[in-house]
Amino acid sequence: MHHARRRIRPATVNLTLIAVIAVLAAIGAMSGDFPIPFPDLMKVISGTANDLTTTVVLEWRLPRIAAAIVVGAALGVAGGLFQTVTHNPLASPDVLGLSNGAFVGMLVSLVVAGSSVESRTIGALVGGLATALLIFAFSRGVGFGGFRFIIVGVAISSMAAAFGTWLLLQVDLDTALFASAWGAGTLAGATAGGVAAAAVLIGLLLAVIPLHVRALHQLGLGDDVAIVTGVRISVTRITMLAVGVVLVCVATTVAGPVAFVALAAPQIAKRLVGTPHIPLLTTALFGSAMLSGSDLIAQHALPVTLPVGVVTVVVGGCYLVWFLVREARAGRRAG
Repeated sequence: MHHARRRIRPATVNLTLIAVIAVLAAIGAMSGDFPIPFPDLMKVISGTANDLTTTVVLEWRLPRIAAAIVVGAALGVAGGLFQTVTHNPLASPDVLGLSNGAFVGMLVSLVVAGSSVESRTIGALVGGLATALLIFAFSRGVGFGGFRFIIVGVAISSMAAAFGTWLLLQVDLDTALFASAWGAGTLAGATAGGVAAAAVLIGLLLAVIPLHVRALHQLGLGDDVAIVTGVRISVTRITMLAVGVVLVCVATTVAGPVAFVALAAPQIAKRLVGTPHIPLLTTALFGSAMLSGSDLIAQHALPVTLPVGVVTVVVGGCYLVWFLVREARAGRRAG
C-alpha cells in the first residue's frame, strides 16, 4: 500500500501541474489589451475564429506563452541537475553566475555581430561555458558541493554582472535599452522562430537525461552510495553539468537571465512529490508553471508592465528567505 501511494503521488502532482500550465496558458491567451473570450479561444483552437482573433492568439501571444513553458522547464531541470550533482540546494545556475555569464556573452555578440538569433545563441553558449570553466577551475580540489564552490560562483557572477554593466555604457542608447530590458529577464521579445529553435535544442538536451536517471538517483544519495552501486561518478557529473550549462545558455537566448526559477523549482518539486531525490519531470513542469504564472503577474497584475525576471526575483527571494530560516531552525534543533 505504501509503495502504491509513493507511485500515485508523483503522477497526481504531475497531472495537476500540467492542468495548471494549461489554465495559465489559456489565461495568457485571453488576457491583454484585446481580450479574447473563452468561446473565441476555443474557435481559434478549432480553426473557426476570425482572422484578427487568430492573429492575436497565435502570432502575438502564443510565442510568449510557449517561451514561458519552454524556458521555465529548461531552467528548472538545469537547477535540478546542478543541485543533484553538487548535493547542494543552493547550487543553481543563476546563483553560480552561469546566467550572467551567458548574458555577457550575448552582449558581446550583440556589440560585435549584431542581434541575430544565431549570434546571440553562440555568444550565450560561449559566455556560459567560459563562466562554468572559470568556476570549476577556481574551486578545483574542494569538490562540487563545498562552500567555496558557491562563493566562487557568486564572485564570478558579480564580476560578470559588472562587466555587463560596463559593456552597456559603451554601446549606443537603443542597444543599451534593448539589452537592459533583456538583462532583467523578459519574455516580451519572444518570437515563434526563436522559441521553436530553443525548444528543439532543449528537447535534444533533455533526451540525454533518461540515460543517466538511475545514476542521478544514486548520486543524489551521496557519492559513497553511488560508487557502491557502480555509478561512474565523474562521467555522470561532467555530463549532467554540461547539459545543465547548455540548458541555461539556450534559455538565456530566449528570455535573458531569469533569476531564481532554477533555484526554487527543484526543491519545491521535491517536497511536492516527497521523494529523496529531485524529480526532474516534476521540476520541469513546476518551472514551466512558475514562469508562466510569474509572466502573467508581470503583464497584468500591476499598473505597469514589468519584466518577468523582476517577479521571479521576488518569488525566489521569498523562497530563499524561507529556506534559510528553515535551515537555521534545523541547525538549532540538531545542536
